[in-house]
Order: sequence, then C-alpha cells, then structure tokens
Amino acid sequence: MALPFQRPSKHCRTFQSPLVEKVIEEITEKMVDKDMARLFENAFPNTLDTTVRWHIDGAEKHNELKRGLKDEGKWAGPQSFVVTGDINAEWLRDSTNQLLQYQPLAKSDKAIYNLILGAINTQSEYVIESPYCNAFQPPPASKLPATQNGQEDYVHPAYEPSFVFECKYELDSLAHFLALGNTFYNHTGSLEFLGPRWYKALDTVMTVLDQQSESTFDPATGRYERNSYTFNRRTEQGTETLSLAGVGNPLNFGTGLIRSAFRPSDDATILGFYIPANAQMAVELARTAEILRKAKNIGLAQTLEKRAQSITDGIWEHGVVTHKKYGRVFAYEVDGYGSQIIMDDANVPSLLALPIMGFVDRKDAVYQNTRKMLLEKAGNPYYLEGYAFHGIGGPHIGLEYAWPMSLLLQTMTSDDDKEIEECMKLVLKASRLGLVHESINVNRIMDYTRSWFAWANSVFAQTVLDLARRKPHLLFGEGAKPYIVE
Repeated sequence: MALPFQRPSKHCRTFQSPLVEKVIEEITEKMVDKDMARLFENAFPNTLDTTVRWHIDGAEKHNELKRGLKDEGKWAGPQSFVVTGDINAEWLRDSTNQLLQYQPLAKSDKAIYNLILGAINTQSEYVIESPYCNAFQPPPASKLPATQNGQEDYVHPAYEPSFVFECKYELDSLAHFLALGNTFYNHTGSLEFLGPRWYKALDTVMTVLDQQSESTFDPATGRYERNSYTFNRRTEQGTETLSLAGVGNPLNFGTGLIRSAFRPSDDATILGFYIPANAQMAVELARTAEILRKAKNIGLAQTLEKRAQSITDGIWEHGVVTHKKYGRVFAYEVDGYGSQIIMDDANVPSLLALPIMGFVDRKDAVYQNTRKMLLEKAGNPYYLEGYAFHGIGGPHIGLEYAWPMSLLLQTMTSDDDKEIEECMKLVLKASRLGLVHESINVNRIMDYTRSWFAWANSVFAQTVLDLARRKPHLLFGEGAKPYIVE
C-alpha cells in the first residue's frame, strides 16, 4: 500500500514529547507489516501533533480573569484545550479518549504529566459551568476565538454560547471526566488533581446524577414532573433532538439507572436509560471512590460507592433481557417499563466495549451472548456489510457507513488471532491516506467521512499497544516478547 507519512512538520506540531517519539521508533521498528507501522507512526501522535490548541503549565497567572471568593482557583494551574480534530471545540468524551494512549507515559514524562493534568483542570471548569453540555469553546485565557455550531437549539438549563459549543446532555461525558482523572492516578499515583475545583466539579456531577435519576412521573402521585434538562433543536433529523418537545420518552422510577438524553454519537436516545453510559459511570464512580479513600475522604467515597452499586444493580435488573435467539443479553437502551432497544453503535461507550471499560470480564456469559449478537446482521440492525467493508455503524452517519473504530473494539475484545488479524487488515485497507477515518462506505472503501478525526486515530494506537502487550506475535512475528508502554 505504501501509506504516506501524515505528520505535520516538527515546527507545526501542537505538542511534542521525546518519549512519544521513542515509543513510535521502538514499536515501528519491530512491526512486520510496514504499512501497519506507518499507520501507527501517524496515528499514535496525532492528538499531540494536531489537536492541542492551547496548553499552559500553570506557572503564569492570568490576572485578566477576575475572581470572587466563590471562584477561587478558577482556571488556576496547568490547563489544556484539546479539540476533536476538524471541529474547533473540545468534547469531554473525545479529549479523554484522545489522550488515553499517553497516560502510561505521564509518570516518566513531566510534559505529558502537565498536559493531562491540564486537561483534567480544564474539564473541571467545563463541568462546573455547564455540566449538561458535551462540547466546549476555547478557555477565556486562551484568547482563541469561539465558533458557532450553526444550530438553533432551545436548551434548559441555559448556557453561554461563548463558553459552550454544543449542549447535548450525554451521561458518558461526565463519566469520561471522571475517567480522565482516574486513569491519570492509576498511572502516576498522583493526587495533584484533587483540588477545590475538581471537588466542585465532582459535586456538580453528583447533582446531575441525582436530577437524572428522577422518573418522568412522581412515584407517589403519578403527576408529571418536568426534567431538569430539556433539549429542542429546529431540525428535520429525528436523531438530533428529543421527542415530546424536548423532554424525551417517559422513564420509570426505582430503577437505579441514570437518564442520558443523548448517546456518545451525539444522537438522541430513544429510551433514556442508555446502558453503556450507565455501565461506564458505575465503573468510574467506583474507581473515583478508591482514589478518595487514598485521599482520606471516606464519607464522599462511600457516597460514590453507593451510587455505583445502585447503577450496577439497575443494569443487571433492567438492562439484561432474554433474546429468543441469543439468550440473556445486554440491551442498548431501556425505560424501566419493560421496553428495550436491541442494537449497538460504534461510538464508545458501547455494549461491545463493556469489558474495555471494566464493567464485565470479556468471558462473561451475558457479554459473550451480547457480543455474538452485535457482530451479526441478524442481531444488530447497525451491523453493516458491503462489498468493500463491514462493521458497526449507527444512525449518526447513515445506513451505508461502518466505523473502523468498531473493528478496533472488536479486536480489543477478542482472543482469537484470526479474528484480530482480519479486523486489523480491514482497518488498514480503509486507511489509504495514512490516517483512520470516522466511517467508511461499506460498498466504496474510498468514500469516507472525516479525514481528520483524532479520536479514531487514538483508538487505533491504543489497539496496537494492546496487541503489543497481549499478542506481540501478531505484530512483531513469532517468538516476539510483549512490548509494554510505561
């Protein structure tokens, strides 16, 4: 294939790390498939090369930001603004995943440490100010111009457009905020991010969870209770707005589950108890609780553990259903009344990614049933097949476009060498420009969406690193030793 080199000039890269370059050199030198090596060489540093639009190490104070006592510490310390790629805005979910492959390097590389610490601090400010929103404008101190999304949205709670790019409430956005700090601690052992602003952000997250665990109707009186969050967009696409004039379909009480108005694809949920995001939130709350115990904040840790267990119990009680062909499986969305949506979408969190998130072991019987269902056209309406490509897609792009990301998740949840090799070869075949795209037309492999989508490149890099650790022979040849980034 002779894939092209797709990194910007060293003088144009938005962030640089000698340790990242060392990993690239060591991995690519060992890889047998030189096209796969070139794709890793382009993809692994793509976030650093192109999407760190603003970063400060915290040494310089920004006196232009006036603060009252209630804003003490606002925008203090390291800050990092990481855009998604071809859109000049930061998604909480995307930025957390874009930085994931660099987390193991933070302990050894002070620059990476400060970059990720800055990302935690910046996300904290976003969550405090607008916890129901998913994508954000550049921080005020960056002096970077804001951009508008061109939509006509009517949202409650109201938000400031110069601060927020889009305000779709997605439960996984808040889970990803927690995940960013949890992963940072796991690799560095540092509690430096546990400052007043992070605690305030955590308190804000818990308030949202309380509000979004409320049912549509009062359990005592049956009276309709309007949700704290509503979203109504003037659009002709049903996936871009909530039904019932921005409210969404009714949800039952007493489930332990948390509502999510939108999916990680930014498409509206049909039934608001979105199981993958609930699973991710349960996992990240429990992980955060462990960190709080290390910080001797036992009371708050117990609160998070209780909520995590409540969500977990709710998933197993309401989110596991019996399919006539596949047996007990995880549903994609439920409403607590018995209704269920059976499907999966390529975006993470997803049902396919449940073991990657840490909710279940990949050998769990219910997960294995679910995985089989999701990777067959008869079981998943968004498993898309064509002459040139196949994989899981979703309503966000349409019925002919599957996402390479789904094949990468399939790889990371498989122990079968043949399956892994087939998935990786297909992703490589669809990446002829030297980078991983958002989605691929299943009948025309050169028809793709988004030439610059950093999240997809990060997932490819993470998959290569996973295989280098778990199955080095598939990358480096027979008898190869594991390669572990640290």
